[in-house]
Amino acid sequence: MIQVLIVDDDAFIRESLKMILNLQPDLEVVGTCGNGLEALAFVKQHPTIELVLMDIRMPECDGVQGTRLLKEYAPHIAVFILTTFDDDDYIVEAIRYGAGGYSLKNISPERIIEGIRTVHRGDLLIHPDVARKLATLVQGPRTDHSPGSRKVKLEAYQLTPAEQQIVELIADGKSNKEIAQTLFLSEGTIKNYITEILSKLSLRDRTQIAIFYLT
Repeated sequence: MIQVLIVDDDAFIRESLKMILNLQPDLEVVGTCGNGLEALAFVKQHPTIELVLMDIRMPECDGVQGTRLLKEYAPHIAVFILTTFDDDDYIVEAIRYGAGGYSLKNISPERIIEGIRTVHRGDLLIHPDVARKLATLVQGPRTDHSPGSRKVKLEAYQLTPAEQQIVELIADGKSNKEIAQTLFLSEGTIKNYITEILSKLSLRDRTQIAIFYLT
């Protein structure tokens, strides 16, 4: 059972999402909040929360700063950004602070639910174009973005050809399931590869792998 906190300044949206998510056998909405500061206070009182469904634009403390506060306090909590605004700058900032992905509110409930499961698994849910923009903001533009230069970069960290291919697929926004299907391997094998990649690159999560590869 995934314990979920919904954070949105619109009470109607909060209650609608709560009703939809609670219909799922593997999801439980533990509570709802109106901004990032309220979310932080709630998480401190409810340590079982595993995922926060976070709006971007909220009064007092928006989703970007809310993500930063939550990840600083409880790095293990997954944050899934859900917004009505297709605003790359906000999204990029939230992901840079540790959000596991984003989606727009106008998608179907089924896709929101699947997005929650994806982010909870630790898979990165982000469009490749946003990942590239994030890479530029974090470390600045590089003069050489060619596949050849990236391959040399990965080889310098002793990544095997299979590990290099998985890094490329992560940077393209593929989930573990999609990578497994592409490489004809099990999801468990892919997870083991990713653990080894994180160790070799001294990185924390899939977002950092994508940033590392794209910069």
